[in-house]
Amino acid sequence: MKPSIPKGTRDFGPIEMAKRNYIFNTIREVYALYGFQQIETPAMETLQTLMGKYGEEGDKLLFKVLNSGDFLSKSSDDELLERNALHLASKICEKGLRYDLTVPFARYVVMHREELQLPFKRYQIQPVWRADRPQKGRYREFYQCDADVVGSDSLLNEVELMKIVDTVFSRFGIRVQIKINNRKILTGIAEVIGAADKIVDITVAIDKLDKIGIDNVNQELREDGLTDEQIKKLQPIIMLSGTNEEKLQTISTVLKDSEIGMRGVEEIRTILAPLTSNGSALKNEIQLDLTLARGLNYYTGAIFEVKALDVQIGSITGGGRYDNLTGIFGMPGLSGVGISFGADRIYDVLNQLDLYPKDSVTTTQVLFINFGERETAYCLPIINKVRENGIRAEIYPDAAKMKKQMSYANAKLIPYVVLAGENEINAGKVTLKNMETGEQQLLTPEELIQTLV
Repeated sequence: MKPSIPKGTRDFGPIEMAKRNYIFNTIREVYALYGFQQIETPAMETLQTLMGKYGEEGDKLLFKVLNSGDFLSKSSDDELLERNALHLASKICEKGLRYDLTVPFARYVVMHREELQLPFKRYQIQPVWRADRPQKGRYREFYQCDADVVGSDSLLNEVELMKIVDTVFSRFGIRVQIKINNRKILTGIAEVIGAADKIVDITVAIDKLDKIGIDNVNQELREDGLTDEQIKKLQPIIMLSGTNEEKLQTISTVLKDSEIGMRGVEEIRTILAPLTSNGSALKNEIQLDLTLARGLNYYTGAIFEVKALDVQIGSITGGGRYDNLTGIFGMPGLSGVGISFGADRIYDVLNQLDLYPKDSVTTTQVLFINFGERETAYCLPIINKVRENGIRAEIYPDAAKMKKQMSYANAKLIPYVVLAGENEINAGKVTLKNMETGEQQLLTPEELIQTLV
């Protein structure tokens, strides 16, 4: 029988791993640049930690791990015959694979509260697992790249996170648009028109404005149960346009009687000011977008989403401010703000736009050709020196035909090969061949190092 891997999982070969490491290393470097520290949590958490944190749907998507040893010993025959999977799982499984990085982070903060210096700025780049139905772009095992600041209400944290997003995508060479909104503004809008339960319907309808036009948007709102009076009040919001400041002025007029709404407007102003002023302005555009309504039952302040401008793909980064991260574990009142980069989507964008730097996928820089024992003995000390200078080098292990060794170099995209036959040995030199141009140079070991460094 041919070996296989579970549905919804993937193998990554050397080229893919080189590309993925380029993504993770870039994100890691930028996180560190802004004072974030890395943590890791176990792949498995107790089900007590995971259950009930993601809603009923999320509970069903948790991969549960059977207890070690005789896991059926504590279950009666009646329970087994009942075939109640959920009840049985509670008896025979105590652990599960983590579903995201946020709940394990909340658990970590509560467990290590005494050792943590607040505000605590952590980043985490690890795989998560979901027992979802696999489909294009949706996997059962995938990586998340999260950064969060907990224990500080300051909006300077939001500003810094937007700078991180801007820096990461500038380094990747991906042009993006950063969209920002505030949960308090959305709450204010619902409050002013007296339709607190309709905020999701309102944002979904407004989001369709470009596609279906104002009349159809209004019709959709009517079908969602809004009165003509409420729809009339919403018109300035639906037709919102202009600069961020012009949008904020329009929103302020609509929300003048909503205390929470006006607080949201002020928060957005505070975040946008340093991101658009000289000296600290973002390289990418940041735009206030009222249709942004991610994680409404979770976020309490600013919410962000990042779209790539040159590729048709969903959001490639998202995040926001939440008020009660650790409340689920009985430690209330710890506010935080976080972002998460979608590594798999970024991978696809970099592939489509061919933006990987050449050296990010080059593993070996130079291959030494093997002509036999005497030549190998001559080359080994030179290879040592080359490696001591940080140049990635390898020697072909067998004295195989030249064509076979050259094919190996081409298959591995190795840019240079070194040849050392009798003439080179007598001269105390080597021949360096550029595999792209075919150009050859006779060099001393020192000159070889200078050329390759």
